[in-house]
Amino acid sequence: MTTDFPGFPPDLFAFFTELAQNNERAWFEANKQRYRDVVVQPLSGFIAAMAPRLNRISEAFTADPRPNGGSMFRIYRDVRFSPDKRPYKQHAACHFRHRAGKDAHAPGFYVHLEPGEVFFGGGIWHPPGPELQRIRAAIAGDADGWSAVTGDRRFKATFDGLGGEALKRAPRGFTEDQPHIADIKRKSHFAMRRIPQAQAERPDFIDVVDTTFQATTPLMRFLTSALGLPF
Repeated sequence: MTTDFPGFPPDLFAFFTELAQNNERAWFEANKQRYRDVVVQPLSGFIAAMAPRLNRISEAFTADPRPNGGSMFRIYRDVRFSPDKRPYKQHAACHFRHRAGKDAHAPGFYVHLEPGEVFFGGGIWHPPGPELQRIRAAIAGDADGWSAVTGDRRFKATFDGLGGEALKRAPRGFTEDQPHIADIKRKSHFAMRRIPQAQAERPDFIDVVDTTFQATTPLMRFLTSALGLPF
């Protein structure tokens, strides 16, 4: 597929390599225009180029290229309750969330760009308790349907299984011997694909992301259905 997105500039990754060594306000302020040029502008272009592709997968998810209030995550860390007081994230990322969602805990597609660590895929991350309970109940109530998700041929060929931190014991209302208990224990349900950094710098990167998002369709359809949302 042809694309008007040329790939991410190597300078994006160079910026974050240097930021990791100088994660302080003075350095960032001195390099703020550079950040806008090599991180914000390319990421906004990527999001805009993904919009029609995402729409072909599902019209329920939003690709908003605005630097603030859109699909792009802000670089500023929330350090209020963290012992780690570094003010800036050392990666770029975007989240194409469900139009019914309001934050990063909604079902959505995710892209992460960090020096030596590029990955992307779809799912749901740390949903609130009631939503997580509905997902767990859906897995328990439709064991065959969940087997169809995790056993889907394209899904298995694209991802190395599901990710997501899990409880050590079965959550309340579930038993250790029921089908899919390992996935019922999860606090998040997502599938991510990792690639070498150099591939993100190529024009076909957007094609790889597109086909990877397509491969999450069984998972995304199951999760949105569990939450009573359209896909």
